[in-house]
Amino acid sequence: MADNWYYVQKGNRQGPVEIEVIMSMITNQELKAEDFVWKKGFENWKKIKEVPELEVKQAPAPQLPPEVAKLPEKEIKFSTLNPDERVIFIRIGADRGGAATDYGPFNLKQIKQLFKENRINGKTLVFVTGMRDWKLLADLPEYQEVFEEVPPMIQEADRRAAIRKPFIARLFVQNNKSLFEGICRDISIGGMQVLLDNFKGNAGDKISINVHPENTDYHFVASGVVVRILEGNSGFSFRFQGLSDEAKRSIEKYVQEN
Repeated sequence: MADNWYYVQKGNRQGPVEIEVIMSMITNQELKAEDFVWKKGFENWKKIKEVPELEVKQAPAPQLPPEVAKLPEKEIKFSTLNPDERVIFIRIGADRGGAATDYGPFNLKQIKQLFKENRINGKTLVFVTGMRDWKLLADLPEYQEVFEEVPPMIQEADRRAAIRKPFIARLFVQNNKSLFEGICRDISIGGMQVLLDNFKGNAGDKISINVHPENTDYHFVASGVVVRILEGNSGFSFRFQGLSDEAKRSIEKYVQEN
């Protein structure tokens, strides 16, 4: 006969339940390492982290195929982009002296409209799938051709400030054996948002991710659940489950340094 387990949640004792219920709650982060559990044979209540049989064994996140583990940088020409394909991300904030925030993906038509409405400018940072880093809009060789004006002068100090410590994550999401590439924002040890075009998934899907930025100090793999699809299917919010200590250290390092 299975053991009956009890647990404390929000100050209230719950149970009895079978161990499978406890394990599911740990996996879904409804119970944390510091929460207390008890079963027959325990002298006293124990923290979950003190009970070896409640250790959640995480299946390793899928490894990237060799051909995509480190992609070569592409030479991006706006004039050759499909004007309706949403592959352009922007970082707003540095161009206006505020906190940096990433948006997208947009297509070229939308970028031109944002420029026309003065919502982006030559100091706006842009990123297109296949690039290695953010670039200032004014530094694109085709700036004059695309926006029909002479690019503004960018001081070298402004350029260095704008691109300091970028976090361009080549993030590959494996869902039903499909690989997607996007960028992440609002990252914490609890989860993050992923910006990418036309994600083939739904809220509640369990997926594995491999964040593979050029700066390998922040590289990590994780599993979790999609909690929300972003407006316009421009990405999703993702909650980590059973995040490894290595992944936590990588995320905390990024948060502290940025």
